[in-house]
Amino acid sequence: MVKLALDEATAGNNASPATTSPGKPHITILYCTQCNWLLRAGWMAQELLQTFGDSLAQVGLIPGTGGIFEIRLDGALIWERKRDGGFPGPKELKQRVRDVIDPDRDLGHLDRHAAKTGAQNPA
Repeated sequence: MVKLALDEATAGNNASPATTSPGKPHITILYCTQCNWLLRAGWMAQELLQTFGDSLAQVGLIPGTGGIFEIRLDGALIWERKRDGGFPGPKELKQRVRDVIDPDRDLGHLDRHAAKTGAQNPA
């Protein structure tokens, strides 16, 4: 049923996601449905798309169970709730993504605030 809806929604559109964004990174957010973390996962996806929309091929949400909350960039784990001590804030998540996909990119006020307070990591 979902496949049929997707087929109908893309009918007449000859461009596939793979051909419109070759070489761009894919981000996946695996979240626990039992814990009701869909809104948090959606918020993180929205923040990433707002900041890196033209630089990303995809931000996907994947439902899971068992208290899981993982964010992966091209399959590499960049955030894990248990390992990293909770959930990322938008600032930290954007900085981690930026450090992988475009280390020279300025994140505007996020970077200026970190530099002003001395919180930016030396390279």
